[in-house]
Amino acid sequence: MSTPDLAAPLSHIRLTSHPFAEGPGAAPAIRWGAADPHARGPLVGTTTTRSHRNVVGTHSGSYGVYRALAVATRSLVRGHRPDLRDTSPPVVIGPYPQWSDPDRIVSLDPWGAQVADVFGPLLADGYDIRPTIAVTRAHIELPEIHDAIGAKRLAPDGRVLLANGSAVVTKAAIEPVWWLPGVARRFGIAEADLRRALFEETGGMYPELVTRSDLEVLLPPVGGQTVYIFGEARDLANPDVTLTARVHDECNGSDVFGSDICTCRPYLAHAIEECIRGAQAGGVGLVVYCRKEGRALGEVTKFLVYNARKRQEGGDRAANYFLRTECVAGVQDMRFQELMPDVLHWLGVRRIHRLVSMSNMKYDAIVKSGIEVGTRVPIPDALVPADARVEIDAKIRAGYFTETALDPAADTLGRTL
Repeated sequence: MSTPDLAAPLSHIRLTSHPFAEGPGAAPAIRWGAADPHARGPLVGTTTTRSHRNVVGTHSGSYGVYRALAVATRSLVRGHRPDLRDTSPPVVIGPYPQWSDPDRIVSLDPWGAQVADVFGPLLADGYDIRPTIAVTRAHIELPEIHDAIGAKRLAPDGRVLLANGSAVVTKAAIEPVWWLPGVARRFGIAEADLRRALFEETGGMYPELVTRSDLEVLLPPVGGQTVYIFGEARDLANPDVTLTARVHDECNGSDVFGSDICTCRPYLAHAIEECIRGAQAGGVGLVVYCRKEGRALGEVTKFLVYNARKRQEGGDRAANYFLRTECVAGVQDMRFQELMPDVLHWLGVRRIHRLVSMSNMKYDAIVKSGIEVGTRVPIPDALVPADARVEIDAKIRAGYFTETALDPAADTLGRTL
């Protein structure tokens, strides 16, 4: 294949958001919620044969910009298609009844890991269909798990936890796929309002959002999720098998670099230990890692808030914890957990026996989506860094892990567990 002449005029490119009539074939129809993948149809976000496109945006989320850079620098030939041979999941996940329930899954493609298998004929016909989910097996190793083995809280069993301290997992990477009518319904807003806000707040990045109502699926340029399964993946869908689970939102400073201003890494490590212990006892463990840095406000905003909190009169206090965030960002939290349970439904989850979380927002979203939750597991006090005490106290004041939030007129916290 020859490298295209990037210096050539762009007159052959139609800068329009309206339907194209070029190339063989037409865009396959998407019938969201259809039980059969062929009836549902593939998602085609190709940037070459425009007549095949049936979604807004492109694959790979924010990494699509790096792909553009690779094309611009001639590191990547425009129009390259991945060779999907031998990339199929080593573990079968689904299909489950939730896959064909358009009220259960609106923010990911349940068939996204099986593209090469279920859409083979369309791939052979020249349709550029990309996986949005990849599943593999791996070992993970954390110093906290070695510490748990040393303290005899965990013991290697050769199945879930190896003698060298590595944990055996099945993991899945998931790119976001938003079915706009369902996303709008999930938030109780008009689809037109959602489309216009997405269009305007991204600087008009995707004109199709406001000009192509026939395109109902958006591949948003945001981070996705990674799933880590301890034990048998098929057991996630069995409500009789004890499931220990944590849904964790990204915190680079703590998760990776060990910052002690929050409890993120200690809670994540504690959840992994609980998942290993649960899987060893005949259950299954699950950690869902969501890329929503700084409560989806971003790391720059988070660091600005850190400065504002520490410089306020009287020092860093729980009473002003969320107020300082609002002053900088205009809102306390933009994670909007309403979409989070979709990944649980993709895995077939119907009951979480032990939810390792203190967040009422996560708990409420999971339960509202139709998944039962048994016991909620808080982070042990011994794992809370001294500098993170403000965070924990502020969250408890706001109603985390409580039946009643703090009454502004009262002096005590509602700590009913």
